[in-house]
Amino acid sequence: MSLICQIVSVLVPVYVDSCYSYRVRARGLELFDEAAGEGTDVRIEPGQVVRVPLGPRSVLGVVWDDASEFSDESRLKDIEHVYDGVVLSGDFRKFIDWIAQYTLAQRGMVLRMVLRGEDALLPPKPVSALRFIGDAPERMTKARARVLEAMAGGLAETKSDIAERCGVSASVIDGLVKSGTLSMCELPAPVLMEPPQANFSPPSLSEMQDSAAAELRRIVKEQQFAGVLLDGVTGSGKTEVYFEAVAEVLDQGKQVLIMVPEIALTDAFLKRFEARFGVCPGEWHSGQSQRYKNLIWRGVATGDVRVVVGARSSLMLPFQNLGLIVVDEEHDGAYKQEDRVIYNARDMAVVRGHLSGFPVILASATPSVESRNNADLGRYEHIRLPSRFGGQSMPDITLIDMRADPPEKGSWLSPLLVQAVDETLEAKQQSLLFLNRRGYAPLTLCRTCGHRFQCPNCSTWLVEHRFRKQLVCHHCGHTEAVPPVCPQCGDEHSLVACGPGVERIAEEAASRWPDRRIVILSSDLIHGVQQLRAELELVSSGKADIVIGTQLVAKGHNFPAMTLVGVIDADLGLAHGDLRAGEKVFQTLAQVTGRAGRLHGQGRGFLQSYIPDHPVIAALAKGDREEFYTYELDQRRKAAMPPFGRLASVILSCEHREAALAYGRDMIRAVPHTEGVRVLGPAEAPLSVLRGRFRFRLLVSAPRNFPLSQWLRQWLQDCPKTTGSLRIQIDVDPVSFV
Repeated sequence: MSLICQIVSVLVPVYVDSCYSYRVRARGLELFDEAAGEGTDVRIEPGQVVRVPLGPRSVLGVVWDDASEFSDESRLKDIEHVYDGVVLSGDFRKFIDWIAQYTLAQRGMVLRMVLRGEDALLPPKPVSALRFIGDAPERMTKARARVLEAMAGGLAETKSDIAERCGVSASVIDGLVKSGTLSMCELPAPVLMEPPQANFSPPSLSEMQDSAAAELRRIVKEQQFAGVLLDGVTGSGKTEVYFEAVAEVLDQGKQVLIMVPEIALTDAFLKRFEARFGVCPGEWHSGQSQRYKNLIWRGVATGDVRVVVGARSSLMLPFQNLGLIVVDEEHDGAYKQEDRVIYNARDMAVVRGHLSGFPVILASATPSVESRNNADLGRYEHIRLPSRFGGQSMPDITLIDMRADPPEKGSWLSPLLVQAVDETLEAKQQSLLFLNRRGYAPLTLCRTCGHRFQCPNCSTWLVEHRFRKQLVCHHCGHTEAVPPVCPQCGDEHSLVACGPGVERIAEEAASRWPDRRIVILSSDLIHGVQQLRAELELVSSGKADIVIGTQLVAKGHNFPAMTLVGVIDADLGLAHGDLRAGEKVFQTLAQVTGRAGRLHGQGRGFLQSYIPDHPVIAALAKGDREEFYTYELDQRRKAAMPPFGRLASVILSCEHREAALAYGRDMIRAVPHTEGVRVLGPAEAPLSVLRGRFRFRLLVSAPRNFPLSQWLRQWLQDCPKTTGSLRIQIDVDPVSFV
């Protein structure tokens, strides 16, 4: 009797960078042929998901290669189980390797973002059902008669369906089973979702949209990699245009991934998809149950789920035959993951398309500077939608110089903005007051002794949330009750809130317009995707007169009745020591003012500013996007900053400040001397203490085409080993500089 033996390399989803070797034995996998008396010749192929022993436990893993350098099979453990129906393609495995190499993450941690539990790997279970098989029972009742009449056709139904359709209790059905009239059987698991129909309801496009859609269809038909920037102003109908590319891919029999920032994944978007393609897409975001996610994961891997609309993490789904990725709102910072494996899903989507040979569409009304530069240089196809659908005009922007027209004492709304809101309310239209600051006030201090409330775990002030009667740290989540007296000097009635948050603006709005319906949209007051969708639907339906919100309202939402947007503090963010400060402010304010007048035109935007001459504010006031991009790209070029150079951030954190600083100095001494590469630091990070850990930052600057990841890997190998609580976090191409 001979046993078939194969040695394979398996990557497991733990903090490791290399694969482990395992032995494959047909008998061990219950593939042993008892009749023939020998093992069957079965081989495990790369990409198959397996269960393997790892120390004292069993873990899932993926066969990464069918060859192994380890040849002594006597020292190897056996693979315990092979899961059928799910195979990670060679392109997808290359993608996982690429992310690990680029971000300096462990390959096992990247795989951890892909795999789910065993429930996602097993086929759906059959459904228990009942069918009519015998004569009527000896004792007949009206309830039993209704059941028999309904089941006379011989079709099997579930117990709950029978009870609901016939209006009987479960005990009636149990009695019929016991009497032998009904018999248990199994039905195939229900289909998770029907496939979308590419030609279900083609839209009526404008001439401009039709031209853009034709160009996208041409690109998709070529079935090869292409980066495409779909650059359209707010309200231009970008979604309807890229839906035509989705339809083309569906006609090819391939799958589609549409990525959106999670807070933009609204009911309105899903309804637009359903109206166009006849069914809702698969959803992938934090608001879904684990059971639903398991079904979507397996459906994607088997090819049964054709379209997924999801947040950042949906990029790591194991599509069987992916033919297109759309990254909507591609400029959004939510695509950057800042913990564990640090990566930008927008950039990695382009990499995935390049490795697998399919197009990637980046859509935005305010493209990132990097994407805009790639389009200018011809690296991306550049498709423009310069005007709104239906000929509606862009909102008129009015710049309010707060030095010349300041608000009343104790108020945050200038007289010009108050008058504009009055006019909008009188016209029975909606107004939006925007301030990208949660809570009631960003700082609380004592007027008597000057005491400021600071987080005990972070180097940041506590934010007052008056609705909750708490002081909150927005970085670590620490909360404490607002005290009745100053904890430093004990003085009563001396605590004062400094600066406005959305709650304070809502308080002022309620006092000015007490008879109006006011809605606050802030992540602190909304718990979960479903509540957010309900609140947005309330605004969309016109049941709110005044909306007060943070960046939640700046994500592509369509509010038909909204004609006025007032920005309370247009300067917020410009003073930060952040490379992308101007870009972020421009994108946020251009997006939020774009909520005005989308349906009927005649929208107005008001920007309250103390620095109206700042180039970003001036470009917004003139509605001149080209002026902004020209200015921003010129500033970046002069400083050799991205996209004309490369950056990497190294964050050292430790429970002991001196240990973190000393290790940073050791790292500087180990820097490889390379022409064109500069390392700045170590210096305290802007957020110098976070969750009780002291933080220091080193910033690496390099030429654009420099192999930065490879250089960083060599540098880290030359550095001393870390000890104690010291941790190193590498962020290649950082977005946040906090």
